[in-house]
Amino acid sequence: MGLMTADQYRESLNDGRIVYYKGKKIDNVCDHPHLAACVNTVAVDYEMAHDPQYKDLALVFDEELQENISRYNHIPKNGQDLLKHLELIIKATELGQGYIPLAHDIGADAMNAIAITARTMGDAGKVYAERIEKYRKYLKKTDKCVVAGVTDAKGDRHLKPSDPGQANPDFQVRLVSKDDKGIIVRGAKVHITGAAYCNEFFVIPCKAMSSPEEAPYAVAFAIQANAKGVRQIVRPFNGRISDDEFPLDSPLRMMHTDSLIIFDDVFVPWDRVFLCGEWKFAATMVYNFALMHRRTGCAYRIPMSEQLLGIAQAIAEYNGIADAPHVKEKITEIVIYLETLTALSRSACLDFVDHAGIPVPNPITTNIAKYHFAHNYHKICEIIQDLAGGLLVTAPTYRDWMNPETHEDIKKYLQGSAKVPTENRLRMFDLIRRLTAGDLETICLHGEGSPFAERMTILMEARKTIARCKKLAEGMAGIK
Repeated sequence: MGLMTADQYRESLNDGRIVYYKGKKIDNVCDHPHLAACVNTVAVDYEMAHDPQYKDLALVFDEELQENISRYNHIPKNGQDLLKHLELIIKATELGQGYIPLAHDIGADAMNAIAITARTMGDAGKVYAERIEKYRKYLKKTDKCVVAGVTDAKGDRHLKPSDPGQANPDFQVRLVSKDDKGIIVRGAKVHITGAAYCNEFFVIPCKAMSSPEEAPYAVAFAIQANAKGVRQIVRPFNGRISDDEFPLDSPLRMMHTDSLIIFDDVFVPWDRVFLCGEWKFAATMVYNFALMHRRTGCAYRIPMSEQLLGIAQAIAEYNGIADAPHVKEKITEIVIYLETLTALSRSACLDFVDHAGIPVPNPITTNIAKYHFAHNYHKICEIIQDLAGGLLVTAPTYRDWMNPETHEDIKKYLQGSAKVPTENRLRMFDLIRRLTAGDLETICLHGEGSPFAERMTILMEARKTIARCKKLAEGMAGIK
């Protein structure tokens, strides 16, 4: 089949999957206006692969298959490969109008984390290493859209999944049984972005396991979205354009939905199983996925941060305050925010480390970049909302603008700078409300791991640096 086209991707989604959205079962996600807008966002990845101007960025020539494949399915060889991967995600997000295509990137992060884990397991991992590379070849040939199911429902977080105090044993996806054909799994995954309109999912543990009692929860596999026993309950994202907002001429794209995925005694054949009870290695898989996914998350946020900078400058000019010293200071703050994120993300790729023969972004730099973005995001939103002023939430709607009885009043009294039409100012208010909405702020805070998770990783990875600096200080003090 080779590289899929955007239309082939859309056609592949009409496969009998079970998806519930806003209380109703959806027969075909491409036929629902909200979900179809998300599908259009994912389709950007497939459009790029067939656009000559993005060929060098989106594609890699595969020596084994003797054809071009998606860069996401290529094992990186060095820092330049990691940087190209970063730049590909940035460009795809730009083309998606700041919305993330994610047809391949999260799946690639999981696939490489599985490969690294298998390579660190010694003889026990050889069969898993063979399986994941066989699956990688399958993705090279089919170009399927794959996301990752990582976060479990957890239940009582003070308890292990196997503890008797848990209300039920299925709060984390677990092995129920196995035979010579494969395994049966049960449980649920939450926060799974884009799952409603992907072809398949990787499922991996979301935490380190600390004892043999947790072995049933140390399970990783790949499964089709329409597999028997798989169903999804989809949470809408409140970022779409409503009838109260100014319409846009460009194709409607939107931030993705998130799924609660239920695995109700789902059969997985052995050739798609990549961890089955080896509880000591769950941490390796979780760690490497988090590392690569945080680098992916930083790539998303670079064009999103560029949007925020542009919005801040625009609304300051529209309100006639752009030359005020305190406003220039606020704009400077956003420039620092953007450029720090960009520099750290690029540095993490070029200053890579080797994990089991696969180059991965520098762990400390990657986590600092992700922490920088998430920790300061609310501050940047506050600056923009401050520059916009109270009309951001009190201005009349687009329907009032279109009403002949109220149009001229709005046009006259809600103009800011004489150089800017009132409509432009109102359109910018609409955009600010969409991009600084509560849902998006929460996603930016917790996506790819919470800020505290990044801080924990930074401290863990910096142990050698801390020890070296301590020794330096002791030497300066004459302490032997």
